[in-house]
Amino acid sequence: MTRADDSDTRLAQARETWDHARAQADLLARLARTHGGGLTASAAEHWQHTARAARAVLAETDPLALGAAWRDYLVDMQQRAVLFLDVLRRRGDAARTREADGLKPVLAFDYDVVLDGADLPRPVNYALVRIRAGADHPPTRTDGRPWVIIDPRAGHGSGIGGFKAESEVGEALADGHPVYFVIFRPDPAPEQTLADVVAAEAAFLRRVSALHPKSPRPLVTGNCQGGWGAMILAATHPDLTGPLVIAGAPLSYWAGQVGRNPFRYYGGLAGGAVPALLAADLGGGRFDGAHLVQNFEALNPARTWWRKNYDLFAGVDTGADRFLEFERWWSGFYFMNEAEIRWILENLFIGNRLTAGRAALDDGTPVDLTRITAPVVVFASHGDNITPPQQALQWIPDLYHDTDELRARGHVIVYTLHDSVGHLGIFVSAKIASTQHKQITSVVKTIESLAPGLYEMIISQGPDGGYAVEFQARGIEDIRRMGDGPDTAEEFAAVAELSDLATKGYDVTLRPLLRATVTPQMAEASRRMHPLRLQTAALSSQNPLMQPLAPQAEAVRRQRMPAGDGNPFLRAERLAADIIERNWDLFRDTRDAWIEMGFHALYASPWMRHLARQTAQPVHREPRDVRAFPEVREMLEHVDRGGYAEAIVRMMILLARARGAVRRERLERANALLHAQAPFATMDAAHRNQMIHEQSLIVDLAQHEAIAALPRLLRDDVDRIRALNLVLEVAGPAEEMDANTIAMFERFQSALSIRARNWTGVTRHAGSAAR
Repeated sequence: MTRADDSDTRLAQARETWDHARAQADLLARLARTHGGGLTASAAEHWQHTARAARAVLAETDPLALGAAWRDYLVDMQQRAVLFLDVLRRRGDAARTREADGLKPVLAFDYDVVLDGADLPRPVNYALVRIRAGADHPPTRTDGRPWVIIDPRAGHGSGIGGFKAESEVGEALADGHPVYFVIFRPDPAPEQTLADVVAAEAAFLRRVSALHPKSPRPLVTGNCQGGWGAMILAATHPDLTGPLVIAGAPLSYWAGQVGRNPFRYYGGLAGGAVPALLAADLGGGRFDGAHLVQNFEALNPARTWWRKNYDLFAGVDTGADRFLEFERWWSGFYFMNEAEIRWILENLFIGNRLTAGRAALDDGTPVDLTRITAPVVVFASHGDNITPPQQALQWIPDLYHDTDELRARGHVIVYTLHDSVGHLGIFVSAKIASTQHKQITSVVKTIESLAPGLYEMIISQGPDGGYAVEFQARGIEDIRRMGDGPDTAEEFAAVAELSDLATKGYDVTLRPLLRATVTPQMAEASRRMHPLRLQTAALSSQNPLMQPLAPQAEAVRRQRMPAGDGNPFLRAERLAADIIERNWDLFRDTRDAWIEMGFHALYASPWMRHLARQTAQPVHREPRDVRAFPEVREMLEHVDRGGYAEAIVRMMILLARARGAVRRERLERANALLHAQAPFATMDAAHRNQMIHEQSLIVDLAQHEAIAALPRLLRDDVDRIRALNLVLEVAGPAEEMDANTIAMFERFQSALSIRARNWTGVTRHAGSAAR
């Protein structure tokens, strides 16, 4: 390199550094304006609301009745205080009892253990159970497709997917499926790793398939972190799983939107993986799930630290049982081995290696999500602050450069988004169970009849109260537009690199010292002194000050004197509660704003971006020409290969592509045709799915040739008329078709030189257009 070339290189680098510095300054200024404006508007709205509510209370207060109202309120408030403290005492006692009993799953259904992971060659603390159908459920179909549900192991115990009668378990039982559940115990097996867990779950699926030899491969639902577990299972054992449903499951931890989703920034400011490894070493090699739960609570302090408790205090007469039922799950904390939490941090939370194709299990098994062959249904919510839609969906553009590549690989991915439900509501809300989960259950058994592609499942409620489901075709760009692009990914890559360096330093410095000095007694003391355990223990009957509450609460219930809803002091109390909640929200929003700005101030700098580019591998994969894939090239060279069955499948895919959406009723008719009518009825699932894949590729990459080749697939006039009539039965009457669908069906008839029975599509369409 000449001196001039070296000078040009240095000048280019200086310009790039300057551009990055200017972009960082612009970003921070924009964030300051956005957050500052938002916080100001939020505070103004808060005080305006408070002033309006206070004026309303004062305007409706009778000064002459204040004395009696005050007396009634004092009695009511004191009685509620006793009952409230007694409920907290009962919670603490229940937590101690559950812990003594081994923190059993919180399933609302009876079950039988089918296979215990402790008995496997690589023991784990997981087990497979079969849910017993209740008297109010229909009989389980003997040939019904089994459904396996995997719950998250993220600090809490198992059972949240079957926590209520109206739940994922309840909907699957109501549909006649044999339902299995993967549960786990509080303590992992010694030396247990994520590779052992995946091997155990694979053994569970083999046992389920053996128990249902006449049924298709099991449907698998993964909730939250059980979702990425199910995806890893399907990627490493694609021959074992049927369609996957992943609900509220974070797969792309770097994804999000600037100005929102602050949870993803925590790792970068907390020191990467080191704090979790330190906690595991202080716990004697076990990571306490209470740390994760505490992080979840800190996301929304107004709800978890104030509103939840105030709602109990305000409605203690009717809300105690509901509160205690939820706390039965929320206050039970489970453990992971150090190797497990380390793998999760380095490959998921911080390293984001899973969707980049760089993850490998502890035993060396590579994890490539593109090896998943089963359809995947993703359920996420815009109201979920733990797993926003970007983190639930960004893995799709991470894996596939464009929609053509996704289709070329024969993959079917469906996502459905809720507008507002929070993270826990995805799993425990009865309303969500009766809408989203019920509709997912209704379509997942037919989803394998969809042509490869990316779809959004739209659920809409009609005027009669029923629900309509439609699968609208989407593109990879639709997912990319939800997030904030590759610039932010560079910042997270720098976080991952610094975390890796810090972890290596920790491994050779502090870790040997802690492992030599932390005794089992010290680890147990650390566990018991965790703030979440202390609060339940301090407010249990173990505390002598709480013991008199039981008889006092019973006496209060006998003499309960609640104040009326119109009591001005009760209304003032509720107003004060709202003020406190809104101030907590203001604190949260201010904290999150500073966290985001601090993250970008550190990691959007030119030096951090340079570090990321020098050391990190790219997240986004290079474009691929799918026509160059050998299997694709071979298919396109034989567009006219096949016969009656291939022609029917090809025409149905052409109509679906022309329409751009598939209604549930059409999908069900297509599924019935592909499973019950000749020649499809005698095909095995692999043959049928391969045919759909091949015809989809031909349609997407050579549509004109695909239509032109129909006469060579259907050489007999009888087959032509039969095929056209069957396709029309699936598509539905012409009056339900749009212009594109009618035009496509006309092309079929023109190519085959024959008309379908009773076809009047052009006339009807022209008539409707004239009207």
